Amino acid sequence: MKTAHSDTSTALQQMLLRMGDSTLVLGHRISEWCGHAPVLEEDIAMANIALDFIGQTQFWLALAAELEAEGKTADQLAYLRDCAQFRNLLLAEQPNGDYAHTIVRQFLFDAWHFLQLQALTQSTNASVAEIAAKAIKEVSYHLERSSDLLVRLGDGTPESHTRMQSALDNLWAYTGEMFVGDEHDIALANAGVAPLPESLRDDWLACVQEVMEQATLTLPDNPFMHKGGKQGRHTEYLGHLLAQMQFLQRAYPGCAW
Repeated sequence: MKTAHSDTSTALQQMLLRMGDSTLVLGHRISEWCGHAPVLEEDIAMANIALDFIGQTQFWLALAAELEAEGKTADQLAYLRDCAQFRNLLLAEQPNGDYAHTIVRQFLFDAWHFLQLQALTQSTNASVAEIAAKAIKEVSYHLERSSDLLVRLGDGTPESHTRMQSALDNLWAYTGEMFVGDEHDIALANAGVAPLPESLRDDWLACVQEVMEQATLTLPDNPFMHKGGKQGRHTEYLGHLLAQMQFLQRAYPGCAW
């Protein structure tokens, strides 16, 4: 028979994986721009943001491994799980596309990520609150930067505007998942560990609408939203990403720098 403690522990494990997997996958996606960004300044900025995410991943997955109590490390959780065991948001695994897609994806994620971390700094779980307090310092900059770039490109040339609108139209359907809760979210909210995903939507939408107006971009009116990433149901893109990211550890098990 499950107890309230076991339910909360299981839910916390899922939340840690959801946070850590999202930053891991998006961090890897962003790192793909290294050496390929439009200008040198962006190349360096993207590399630094990717490193921020990987650092945050280390904290989230290390705590997940500790809670799992099976002797695993953060590296093992990152490199030795298959697609169906990942709990990242579907938005994070979407391909970079052109730079417009990358910036729109980043902004939509940053706006949610900042609100999520802000709420987690008040968590009744001291370890979660501590990680969130560290991460939000970096993510506040991420949001400021992606907002600025979104406005500059959206309200830029006719071509940049068209590309940004196209990116927004394509990626919008991956945002709804961020605000759909399940039994794990309810258990954590009841314990004061994490917010209900639905509770963040209004503030997120207000932030997004404000920036989109400045960028002269129009939010899509299509109500359809993809979901399932948080439960391990992913797009085809994650498998290709993991094949690259996990190759070294799979080819040479247990290797270390």
